[in-house]
Parts: sequence; structure tokens; C-alpha cells
Amino acid sequence: MPSDQSTWLISVPQDGDSDGVHQELENRFQQQSRAFDRKNFTQLSLPAFKTGTLDGLISLSEDLVKQDAFFTQTTAKIVETIRNLLNNDPSKMSQHTLVNDRSVDEYLLGGWRWNEGRYAVHRGLRDIVETLNREMSSIDNVMKAKLNNYNLAKGTLVQIQRKKHGNLSVRSVADIVPRDIFVRDSEYLETLLVAVPKNSVKDWKLKYERLASMVVPRSSTQISSDDDYTLFSVVVFKRVHDEFAQKCRENKFILREFTFSEDAVEKQREELRATETSERELWAELLRLARTNFSEAYQILVHLKIVSLFVESVLRYGLPAEYVVLVLKPDPKHAKKALSLLISHFSYLSSRTQGIIKSTSKSGGEEEFAGEWQAVMEQEMFDFVLFEIPWIVN
Repeated sequence: MPSDQSTWLISVPQDGDSDGVHQELENRFQQQSRAFDRKNFTQLSLPAFKTGTLDGLISLSEDLVKQDAFFTQTTAKIVETIRNLLNNDPSKMSQHTLVNDRSVDEYLLGGWRWNEGRYAVHRGLRDIVETLNREMSSIDNVMKAKLNNYNLAKGTLVQIQRKKHGNLSVRSVADIVPRDIFVRDSEYLETLLVAVPKNSVKDWKLKYERLASMVVPRSSTQISSDDDYTLFSVVVFKRVHDEFAQKCRENKFILREFTFSEDAVEKQREELRATETSERELWAELLRLARTNFSEAYQILVHLKIVSLFVESVLRYGLPAEYVVLVLKPDPKHAKKALSLLISHFSYLSSRTQGIIKSTSKSGGEEEFAGEWQAVMEQEMFDFVLFEIPWIVN
């Protein structure tokens, strides 16, 4: 069964009055459910594509399956990028996932037209699909590059903020360590900073003088404390620095490598300001690009779906290539009933569904042709042609 979280594109042969098909179905949907909204069911005008050869259509049909997956994935990734940038705020999401300044439903159900200016139908289906693929690939590459740049800036900012706001084992201590605790201008002595887990403070006080052979007795001073660690200073001889560091690791005391600098605090603040500014600018740039590219990508996706619908219709029903195309946004609560109604309404087409396979197998061999048509035949088949446009924005 097609998903109840997608809009359905439906194609049937045009046998007589095309408007009559839409009107008749609309009446039946209304009879089926009082909640049926006419705005969610419309008819599209299918372009006069060049059909080409049957072999070409079969080959293109195989390729379209792959392109469909790529196009859908690329469009969905753009939506996910927008969602992450806007913290999944529904009101903001609706403002940034528009297609030519209209909602996706208004774009699809409000008088959709093929973009003849960009995708001239006289060029042939293969050329049109290649153009669509180039455009979607370009969008995908640009989005990947911009998203990577933003993620790098955001990662740098998180690291700096972690240094500023993390616990005493990782955060910068430049703004909490007083200058006067350091031994300065000594040839032999140095002051070290050690972050000690809260549950190991007693062990530190008992052990620190014996962690190395040349630790200044009673030199440990508590500087600061948080929920996880207590920061101590201790004075040792420079020659035992490595030995003392090793013993700290063995006892799970964290030696903080730190050199006092008068300018360290200001440099840290300036680095944070510059990184925050860069991150905000890249965030705004990525959001603008994602909004623009969503509109483009969604239009490209829909155009590919229309090509797929046409190709499948020709393969299913043959020539003349004149079809009625309907668009239905089903109510998820009534999707099964809607599908049943469609199946019942178009059951008269059952005798024509396999006509193209039978006629072709006479000339080319049924087994060989079935192999070429395998990707199409593995899809769920109805007497009408149906393609889905997933509700990517939801």
C-alpha cells in the first residue's frame, strides 16, 4: 500500500473527458467521507513529452528508480538541516520550507505547471532527466560544503565553550588562578595545577608530597572547586616534573598544563567573541542557502516524479501518450479507504495493465524482457499508475 504520509500522483489513460474523471472521483471521495477536502484533490496537465523508443523508456525507467532515491534523500537532508538550524521550531520551519514562496501543498495542489523554460519537452526525456540530475547534484554538493564549514565552526565554538564552562578537569583556568600562587623566575622550582576528583581529595592530601622525590612539603593549596573536581596548586622541582605527572596519572589526578600569562584571559575572551561571530554568520548563510535550495530541490524532485509517471504510463498503457494525471493528498485516517475507492473505480483498466509486456514478449522473448523490466515489475502494481511524493517537510 502507498504511504499515508505522502501525496499520490495518479495516471490513467485519457478515454474521453479528462475533466469528467476528476469530477466523478471527487464526488465519490465526498460520498465516502464528509471530512474530504476538495483542495487536497486536483488534476494536473501532463506535458507533451517525446516518447522515444520502447527500449529507451525501459532503460530510463531503471535509471529513474535510482534518481528518485537520490533526489528524495537530497531534499530530505536539506529539510533536516533547516530543522536542526531552527531547533525544530514548527512556526519557523513553515517559513523556511516554501516553494516559490508557497507551501509544498499549495505548490502541488494549487495549479502546478511543468517548467517549460528550464526543461523544454522537445529535448527528449533522457536529456531532461540528465539536466534534473545535474541540478540536484550541484545542490547536494553546495549544501555538503556549506554544512561542513558550519559544522567545523560550531565544533570550534563548542570546544572553546567547553573550556570556559566545563568542569575543572577540562575548562580554561586562566580566569580563576591568581597570579600570586605561582613561583616565578626560579631556576629550580615550578608551580603545577592538578584537578582532583571530589572523592579523591583526601587521597591527594595524603599522597601528593610522596608522588615524586622532590615535592615541596605543605605546598598544596586549594584554588577552586566544582561539582566534580577540586583544583589544587603544588610546588615541585622542575627536574621531577615528568615523574610527578606520571604518578598523577596513576592515581587519576589530572595535571593541568598551564603557563600563567597576563594576557591569557583577554585572549580567551577575544577568541570566544570571534568564534561566536563566525558561527552566527555561517549559521545565517547556511539557513539562507538551505531555504533557497529546498525550494529548488523540491521542484526538481516533483519534475522527476512527473517524468517517472509519464514513462510508467507509456510502458503500462502504450500509445497514444494521452493520460489523465490526478494529485491526491490523502487523509492518513482514511488512506486505506481512498486507495480501495481508486482500485474499484479504475478496475476497468485491468485488461490493459499488462498489454505492453504481452505485446513486446512476442518479439523479444518473455524471459529476456522480464529481466529488463524487473525493477518496474517488483513495484506494487495497481490498475492505475501511482507514484508517491513523501511529506518530507512533516
